[in-house]
Amino acid sequence: MRNSARKQQHNRSIVSKLRRVERDFRATVAAGKKEEALKLLPAVHSAFDKAVKFGVVKRPTANRKKSRLSLSAAKAPVAAK
Repeated sequence: MRNSARKQQHNRSIVSKLRRVERDFRATVAAGKKEEALKLLPAVHSAFDKAVKFGVVKRPTANRKKSRLSLSAAKAPVAAK
């Protein structure tokens, strides 16, 4: 396997994981599970930081997304039980 193909596959897996983590987080927030969302937030931040470390996502993009996700978690209404 060529280096470029191997790196492309690696980068694609990282981007896929980012999308999955972000989608799960947004679904949790939309469901009104604020406590659970706040517990997931560090994992989301970690995933974005690792993507930056590998060079898959640029630092400002990761910071912007982390900030917006944090705001959405903070503003999320708590679901009625």
